[in-house]
Amino acid sequence: MTSLAPSPPPAAGRTREVEFAVLLLTTVGTLMVAVDSTIVILALPTMARDLTASLSSIIWTILIYLLITAALTTQAGRLGDMFGRAGVYNLGFAIFTIGSAASGFSPSVEILIAARAFQAVGGALVFANSGALIAAAFPPERRGRAFGFLVFGWSVGAILGILLGGVITTELGWRYIFFINIPIGVVAVGLGLRMLPASTPQKVGFDFVGFGLFSALLALLCYGLIELAVFGTSLLNVAWIVLGFALVPVFVYAELRTAQPMLDLRQLRNRVLGFSLLAGLFQALGYLAVIFLLTMYLQGLRDLTPLSASLLLVPGYLLGALVGPWMGSRVDRRGARTLATAGILLMAVAVLAYSQLSLTSWLGWIPIISLVTGVGSGMFYPANNTAIMSQATPRTFGEVSGLRVTLSNIGTLLSFVLAITIASASISREVAYEVFLGTTNLVGGIGGDFLTGIRAALYGSVVILLAAAALSWSRGPETPRATEVVTAGASAPAPSEPETP
Repeated sequence: MTSLAPSPPPAAGRTREVEFAVLLLTTVGTLMVAVDSTIVILALPTMARDLTASLSSIIWTILIYLLITAALTTQAGRLGDMFGRAGVYNLGFAIFTIGSAASGFSPSVEILIAARAFQAVGGALVFANSGALIAAAFPPERRGRAFGFLVFGWSVGAILGILLGGVITTELGWRYIFFINIPIGVVAVGLGLRMLPASTPQKVGFDFVGFGLFSALLALLCYGLIELAVFGTSLLNVAWIVLGFALVPVFVYAELRTAQPMLDLRQLRNRVLGFSLLAGLFQALGYLAVIFLLTMYLQGLRDLTPLSASLLLVPGYLLGALVGPWMGSRVDRRGARTLATAGILLMAVAVLAYSQLSLTSWLGWIPIISLVTGVGSGMFYPANNTAIMSQATPRTFGEVSGLRVTLSNIGTLLSFVLAITIASASISREVAYEVFLGTTNLVGGIGGDFLTGIRAALYGSVVILLAAAALSWSRGPETPRATEVVTAGASAPAPSEPETP
């Protein structure tokens, strides 16, 4: 007897396959980059000793990665729109894998920095197109949960980086922190070529003038601010910063007069998009500095090893990994405004709690407070990302996703500068860097002065996070673009189907 149960239409089955492939590979990509970021921080002291590198040079293995991803990500998303997101994403994975191998084989700190720069190009292509792939594969009513899996990938990656970093560096050597990326990258590229859906290339131009101006002003500002944090005030450092700021109005003028600008500033008139992007920038600026500050507190003032200090933060990452997908599904039902704002406020409360730690505080408070930040991050990231991508159209998924990641990377880079500059105001910057790297501690002596500096930086982070919360709430409820409103209720939603040539 023939079953009366209707079989799902082929299109629906294909759509589920596409969604699974996109979710799997974007999560793996995020996890891979997160592992690399955490492991590199833990391995810095060993790398510095093995390569006989100064602290001011070895720190650029982190900074060059942040700088290049911040400058390139917007155009990396545009490249996905121009040539197909799947192809550009796979290319990014391949470049990241090759850069990892080159980093592992680097014989000097200069070559390592160059390899990390190449790796950053791949990271930018992966980061910028992850959100675009999700937005194209999932209909608006299911995107929040999908973005929640990116939070899961980042949190699990950070945990693995913490757990593996100390073991690999101690037992195998720092070069293997890069070598572990190679088999993962090879498998991911193979799966991506086979599983990711093709998308129709869009007729958009590449804004060479805008990209050049933006890269130049960002490089000048970041280099000047980082040199200021490392070496203090000098005429040359101030000149770099002033020149960078001077290019800002030039960039804005050029973008407003270009038919297809790198950064369509007119989009920022959209209240939901503009305020959501700024909330993401301020959240990164205020929150990501906290990790550096806690590291300096635990290693420099409490005499913990880098691995022991990082393990105290694992509970927060773990809870964030679990909360992210669940909170993302809540965004799909209730909207992003309330959840994103509440998430930032939880982060601000946690940072305020961190600021009350003393030289003799019970270290058990660290993992307890980190649980609050885990819930906050699990609420904010999927909600804010969903709000941002709800204002994009299939034609601009890559551009908007790239802009989102660019602003977040800028916030991350400047948060590092902010943390070092404020926290080291009471002691020499060289000592502050040694504390961060775990090569010295300040138990006794000037430890009290350094704690005062850390608290001042944490208070500054609280203020910035409150500004981010205000921006998040002020955007109002998000409303999908007209094209998505039409297709969202159809039997086979257009955004959930891959765009085919």
